[in-house]
Amino acid sequence: MNLLSNKTGNGFTLIEVLVALAILTVVLGAVYSTFFLSHRAVDGLDDTMMKLQETRKTLDILRRELESVFYNERSEGSMLKIEDRDYYGKNATTLSFTAFSNFRPGLSLITYRILEEDGKMTLVKNVQSPYIKTTTEEVELIGDVGEFSAEVRHQAQWVRTWDTEINRQVPDEIRITLSVPVKERQLAVFDTAKPRIGRTIL
Repeated sequence: MNLLSNKTGNGFTLIEVLVALAILTVVLGAVYSTFFLSHRAVDGLDDTMMKLQETRKTLDILRRELESVFYNERSEGSMLKIEDRDYYGKNATTLSFTAFSNFRPGLSLITYRILEEDGKMTLVKNVQSPYIKTTTEEVELIGDVGEFSAEVRHQAQWVRTWDTEINRQVPDEIRITLSVPVKERQLAVFDTAKPRIGRTIL
C-alpha cells in the first residue's frame, strides 16, 4: 500500500511561500532589533563603568596623598591651600598641598585644578618641588568633569577654603567630591581623607 497516495501535490503554493517569507521577515526584524538594543545597552554600561572606575581611582589616589599631607610652620615650603572657585556656577576648586608622592623623592608640591576649555572642564594634576619653582607639565586626569570641590571640617562645619598661612594647621578631615556625567546626568562621587602625618596614631 502506498502511504503517499493521498498527497495532492509535491510543493508549496505561491501564497504559502509569501506568507512564510512575511513571517520570517517579522521574526528576523524582531531578533535584529533586540540584538541592536542589547548591544547599545552593553556599550553604554561599559562606558559608564569605565567612567566610574576612572573617577574612583582618581579619588583614591588623591585621598592617599591628602592623608600624607605634610605641614610644619618651621618647614619652608610646606602648605595646604584650598581655593574655592567656580566656572559657570559649577565648583572648580584648586587644591594645593605638600606631601610625599610616588612621582618624585622627598617632599612634593601637588596641585589639582580644573582646566576649562571650550565650555568643558578637565581635572589636571601637577607635581613639582616646593623649594624650586619650575614649570612642569600638567597631567590630564579626567575629562568632561561636572564639578570638583574640596572641603575641610573646621569647628563642626564644612568650609570650602583653607590656607595654612592663615590657619596654621592641617584640618582633621578633608572631603573631596568629583562629579562626572553618567547617562545624561551628573553623578557625584566623594571620599574623605584624614591627614595622618604629625598626628597620634590610636
